[in-house]
Amino acid sequence: MDKNYYEAVTQMEKMQVNREYVIGWMGGYMQNPMREEQRVTEAYEAGHADGAKQNKSNFANWVKK
Repeated sequence: MDKNYYEAVTQMEKMQVNREYVIGWMGGYMQNPMREEQRVTEAYEAGHADGAKQNKSNFANWVKK
């Protein structure tokens, strides 16, 4: 497994990032296709886009409140 992937997921878990964002980020990072349209949420879509770019800078924007 990719060390960057593991560290990013661990960081998101510790920060308590929105679950949908985390799932989207993981899928995007692994280059998986998006979910079917009716199951896509704003958090999932943002996570998928960030994961595809391996972007870790937006995690704080999706922390559970």
